[in-house]
Amino acid sequence: MQPQDYAYLYELEENFWWFVGMREITNTLLAPILPLERDRRVLDAGCGTGGMMSWLTRFANNGEVMGIDLSPNALEFSHRDHRNLSRGSVTHLPFADASFDLVTSFDVLQHVPDHEDARAVSEIHRVLRPGGIAFLRVSAYQWMRSGHDDALSVSQRYSLSELTGLMQRAGFQIRRATYANTLLLPVAIFKRLVLSRVGFGHGESEVKPWSNGFRWMNGLLTVPLRIEARTLNKLDLPFGLSAIGIGEKISDNSSDN
Repeated sequence: MQPQDYAYLYELEENFWWFVGMREITNTLLAPILPLERDRRVLDAGCGTGGMMSWLTRFANNGEVMGIDLSPNALEFSHRDHRNLSRGSVTHLPFADASFDLVTSFDVLQHVPDHEDARAVSEIHRVLRPGGIAFLRVSAYQWMRSGHDDALSVSQRYSLSELTGLMQRAGFQIRRATYANTLLLPVAIFKRLVLSRVGFGHGESEVKPWSNGFRWMNGLLTVPLRIEARTLNKLDLPFGLSAIGIGEKISDNSSDN
């Protein structure tokens, strides 16, 4: 990612349609598993510019939320709002075994280079306490790769079965697995696989401020994700732009390494 991408990310995380809608989806999936009244120690592994750390306090209750990221540019923005931050890689988390009750990773694994994603998932398993929960979200479908992925240094995209397979091999019991951002998948296919091939938006991140004439679209695009959030109260989604796995650490019998 370029420095400007982090500036956009910090500016947009609060109100940009994608972040707003995906937070609602995340809440729908996590709230039944994590009662809000319990104190927890939470880690956002790959916290970026810190937007999700504030939101995650609802699950920490009176506990603490920590963040770690490899990028100094991202941490520079995170430090504006948060203090519990470390610089490091998700493949080598600088925390003791069984340190956290919840570890989240929002669209981070796809950036891990050289197929070290299995090590990253094992590290998340290691730092969780028995009974702890991991929430992992990744970009779906390698065939959806486009200039957006190149701009954000995405190494790979995943099917849901690939994500849950990584989690199970690390020792997780899967509590929930679903796709998300389903209703807008046809739009994304057209934009990324058709328009980008004729030069429209090729090699650019899609996370950037709306120009004045298109700001009305921000609210409109939030609607499909809110519909999905309500749907996910009852059933899993069979396809989508994102794959989400929620796993529980059952014991310390290591797959940890």
